[in-house]
Order: sequence, then structure tokens, then C-alpha cells
Amino acid sequence: MSNTLTSIIKIKELRERIFYTLSLLIVFRIGAQIPVPGVNISALKLFMQSNNSGNNPLMEYFNFFAGGAFDNLSLFALGIMPYITTSIILQLLLLIVPALKRISEEEGGRKKITQFTRMGSVPICLVQSFLTINLIKSYEASAPNIIAMEPKLFFYISTVIITTTGTLLLMWIGERITEKGIGNGISLIIFAGIAARLPGAFNELFNKVSKGSLEIPLVLFILIMFVFVIALIIYEQQGQRKIPISYARRIVGRKVYGAPNTYLPLKINPSGVIPIIFASSLLSFPHTIASMFSNVKWLQFVSRALQSDTVTYMVVYGLLIVFFAYFYTQVTLNPIEIAKNIRENGGSIPGVASNKVEEHLTRVLNRIVLPGSFFLALIAIIPSIIINLIPEFPHSMAFLLGGTSLIIIVGVDLDTMSQIEGHLKMHHHDGIVKKGRIRSRNF
Repeated sequence: MSNTLTSIIKIKELRERIFYTLSLLIVFRIGAQIPVPGVNISALKLFMQSNNSGNNPLMEYFNFFAGGAFDNLSLFALGIMPYITTSIILQLLLLIVPALKRISEEEGGRKKITQFTRMGSVPICLVQSFLTINLIKSYEASAPNIIAMEPKLFFYISTVIITTTGTLLLMWIGERITEKGIGNGISLIIFAGIAARLPGAFNELFNKVSKGSLEIPLVLFILIMFVFVIALIIYEQQGQRKIPISYARRIVGRKVYGAPNTYLPLKINPSGVIPIIFASSLLSFPHTIASMFSNVKWLQFVSRALQSDTVTYMVVYGLLIVFFAYFYTQVTLNPIEIAKNIRENGGSIPGVASNKVEEHLTRVLNRIVLPGSFFLALIAIIPSIIINLIPEFPHSMAFLLGGTSLIIIVGVDLDTMSQIEGHLKMHHHDGIVKKGRIRSRNF
């Protein structure tokens, strides 16, 4: 490990990329601590603590992607969530609108889709910031002190502009990290937000243990279980099914090029953490709508039924994750397009007829995505299971050491290691792990 760190420091390009990434992440964390003008931060924090609002699924969802910035209504209170929401909507539209599908398949089409995502994030930022202010203003009915300043109109306008600008700045930071840093900019922003909340969660857990609310053996058992789950996630993230592909000999001029044998790697979980993010986003909508129309009884009923500690929530959440795992896999790994590319390059799968390649790939994908999606669903509902079985266990700790947080932490860490390893190997250095590569599991 010491040799690897020395190599990282010696390679100027890699060293600059890492420092650049860390600098932008520090900017993100500083902005997450600066509240918008006109907010009585002491009154807001007092209300949050007294009402245990961290257990509110809507607020927990906002806080998750904002790295805790929503608690103090900071410049980055919306986090990167509007960008993610826009991405979800565009992914759905790609399947529904043929014109968008054609644009994405054209040369430079992905850049156009990315530009559409940026533009679409602005109106979503405006709507979500307005809903956020409504949520904060609604607290004042039960808060002992005034949380937001008057006049109301000026506070609305200034906060909407500031929080929208904050999200656009985060989008820019994410793109700069991807382009000039070590990659995975948006994922690293979410990762940094989760990591920043870990000390507070551990402190809350320590306080509960000190007060006798939780027994030490029980806490140790849960922490050991989380370590075991992390090992399973790493195993699952690296698991692959390798489809062998043979290419025909080619004659170019007087030269005969050999027939290379390669393989098509299909991950057990091709969609990564995307299904969990999609499902979380979808389940946040009922709570958002219910907070806007507090007098509509059936909306309140739906909102209560989808609280994170209910069986209904766990069942719906799990089913949505399985659905989005299949959906996103079909979007990103279309068997028809893969088979077409294989045939156009003169390739074939041994033992599979040329006209049966799509059917074979579809069957293989369905077989590997099913267990992968069930595994994702199980990991995602771990926090809800722990909260139901052990109500005294800190909810913030359960959400940070389980479910989406755990998969993002492990997934982003593995991707970042791969990025750094690629730079090391490019400069003829050993990788982070032995033999210069992160091993993958074959299935």
C-alpha cells in the first residue's frame, strides 16, 4: 500500500486530478454548511431535533442526496437530487418518445441528452425549492420561534434563486470532477455527502450506548452484520457472466489477421445503484404531494402507509427496485443492439446460431438480473428492518450503514479505485491491488 501511495504522489497528472477532486468536494461541503439568508438557523435546528424530523422519509430523502444540507436549509439544500430526477424522467422518455431515442443514437446524441438533462434540471429545481420553502414555512405553526423571515414574498424569491443556483453549481462541480478529476463526479458528490454524515451518526449511536438505551453486544452484532453485508456487496458488484465471442479471420491486402477470441462481460447487477435511486425518488412523491395538500385525507393515508418503517413501504420499495433493475438494464444493455454489433463485426457466440443471439443474450440477462435485483432489494430494506426490530437504534445510523448508502459507498469506492488503477497502469506502475487489477468474480 505504501508503494502505491508513493506512486500516486509521484505521477503528476494523477496527483493533480486527486487534489482537484478534493478541492471541489471541499467547496461542496463548505456550501452545505452556509444557510440561505433569512433563516433563523437556531430555531430550525431546534425544531428538527425536538420533532425528530430525521425519521421523516421525505426529509431523510432530501438529506440523503444533499449530504445533510437540507437540515439547515443551506445553499446546497436541494443537493444533486433535481439532476437525478431529470435523468430518471429522460430515461423513461427515451423508451416512450421515438424522436428522443433517435437523437440518442445519432453521433453526439449522448451529449445532446446530457444537455437536455441540464436544461430540464432548472424547472425541477424551481419546483422543488418552492416545495421546500412551503415545508419549512409549515413548520412555523408548531415551532416556538419564527424560522423564516418576512416579508414572505422576498424570502420565497431569494431562496428559490439561491437553492436553484446551488444545485446548478453542484452539477458543474460534478462535471468538472468527471472531466478533470478522477471521474464519477455526481457519484462522488453523493459519496462525500454520505461520508460527511457518518461522524454525527456514530456520535448519536455512542450517546445512546452511553445512556444505556442500547446494549453493547447488540450494537457490535449489528456492526459486524454490516461488515458482512459490505463483503457481499463487493462480491456482487464484481460478479460477472462472461459470454465468449469468436471473430472470423480477416484478409486485408496480403495479410491474414487471426481470429481473436474475447468475451462479453455482463455484470450480475448491470444497473448498479440506479434502481434504488429511481425507487427512492418515486416513493418520495407521495410524501411531497401530501405535504402540499394536508387537508386531503386519502393523500395523508397513502403518505402514512409509505412511511419507511411500514411493511407496505418495504414491499412496494422492493418491487420497484426489481422493476427498475430490469428496466434500466434493458435501456443500457439492449440485447438487440449488442447482437447487431457482434454480427456487424463478424463475431459469433460459440454454440449459438446467428439468428438466436438476441434470444440467448436476453435469456442470460434475465437469469443474472433476477438474483441481482433481489439482492439489491434486500440490501435496500435493511434499514427499515432494523428500525422495526430495534426502535431504539438511531435511524440516521441505520440509513447510513445500510441500503442505498452502503451500496453507493462501496460502488463509488470500487469505481474510484478502478479509475486510479487505470492511471497507475498507464504510467507502468502496479495497481492498487496485487497484480495490478481488481479481480472480478465469474458466474
